[in-house]
Amino acid sequence: MNMHAQAMSKPIRLTREIGLLLLLALIWGSSFTLIKVAIPTIPPFTMVAVRVTIAAVLLLLIATAQGHALPRQGSVWAAFLVQGLLQSALPFTLISWGEAHITSGLAGVLNATPPMFVLAIAMMSGRGRQAIDGRKIVGVALGLAGVAVTIGIDTLAGIGTAAPLAQAAVLGASLCYALAPIWGQRFSKLPAIVTAAGAMSCAAILMLPAAAILEQPWTLAPPPAQAIAAVMALAIVCTALAMVIYFRLIRTLGPLGTTSGSYLRAGFAVVLGTTLLGESFSWSNLAGMVLILAGVVAVTVRLPARQDQMRPG
Repeated sequence: MNMHAQAMSKPIRLTREIGLLLLLALIWGSSFTLIKVAIPTIPPFTMVAVRVTIAAVLLLLIATAQGHALPRQGSVWAAFLVQGLLQSALPFTLISWGEAHITSGLAGVLNATPPMFVLAIAMMSGRGRQAIDGRKIVGVALGLAGVAVTIGIDTLAGIGTAAPLAQAAVLGASLCYALAPIWGQRFSKLPAIVTAAGAMSCAAILMLPAAAILEQPWTLAPPPAQAIAAVMALAIVCTALAMVIYFRLIRTLGPLGTTSGSYLRAGFAVVLGTTLLGESFSWSNLAGMVLILAGVVAVTVRLPARQDQMRPG
C-alpha cells in the first residue's frame, strides 16, 4: 500500500476538511489584493524572497516548538526543493510579476485553472491518485463557469488586450499549483508542519540569491508602510499558515480536491474586493459563487464506494 493509500485508509471528517478548504481559499483569495498593494513599490523577486523567508522562519520555529525534527536524508531535502519551487518560489514570482501588468481580477480568472491541469495530467499520465469520473469533470466545468460568472464578462474581455506574457505567467503559476499537490503526496508520512517548513526553507534558499542578483533590493527606495504590511500579511497568513493547511488537505482531499479551492479563491477575491474596496456586487456574482460551490462539492465529495471510510463531521 502506498503512502497516499495509507493516509486515505483512515477515516476523515469531511465537513472539517471542506471547512479548511474554505479557509484556505479565503486566505489565498486575499493574496491577489495584497500583491496588488505591494507590487508598485516592491518588485516581484524581492517581494517573494521576503515573503517565503519570513514564512520559513515561522514554520521552522513552530515545528521546533512542537518537538518535530526535520529530516536528515538528502533525498527528502531534494524533494523539498522541488516542492518549494512548484508550490511557492516559481508561482509566487510569476503571479507577482503578472499582476504588475494585468488586473487582479483577470489574474484570479487565469489562476483558477489548476484543477483543469490536474485532470489533464492524471488522464495523460495514467498516474492520477484519484479516480477521474464524469462527476469530477462536470465539477471542474461548473467551477470554471462559476469563476467566469463571478468575475464578470467585462474582466474576461480583457484577456484579448492585456499583456500576453503576463497572462502566460499566471497560467504558468496555475500549472505549478497543479503539479505541486501531486508531487506533495510523497510527504504524506511527514507531519504537515515539517513538510511546510522544509519546502518553504528551500523556497527561501532559491529566492534570496535570485532577488539579490536580479533586483538588488538594498538599492530600492524604502516602501510605504502599506506595502510593508501587505508583504507581512502575505508571509504570515497567506504563506506560513496557508502551507500547514495545504499539506494537510493534500492527504485528506487529494490533489484534485485541494486544487478545487482555486475556484473559491477567485470567488473570495471578488467578495473581498466588494467589502474592502467598495467594488460592485451583483446577482451574477451570487450565481457564480453558487456554481463555484457546486463544482467544489462535485470534485471533493467522494464516491459512494468510499463513504465507509468517512464519518460525519
